[in-house]
Amino acid sequence: MTSSDTATILEDAADRIADVSRPDLQIMLRRAALLLRNSGSIAFDDDIEEALRDLSGEFGKTRNDTIRFIVREWMEKNTYLPVHELDEDGDVDGTA
Repeated sequence: MTSSDTATILEDAADRIADVSRPDLQIMLRRAALLLRNSGSIAFDDDIEEALRDLSGEFGKTRNDTIRFIVREWMEKNTYLPVHELDEDGDVDGTA
């Protein structure tokens, strides 16, 4: 079951809350909690996790922010995303 399916079921239950049985509501809430609990985590091999910890410390970012940064950089370098170019007339705060 996808999260959008769960969201639709929960919205429907909220619209007819008086008609939803307690066991059905418990099941829906447990599914939603499970999806939320598992939504933000990606498991990697130990060597990758160690490298992520090291990079996170170097970058001063959280593990998830580091993963987002790496994926964005990779996608830009491989032309899956447009590259953010500096405007020639823009400010660079003393660095370029």
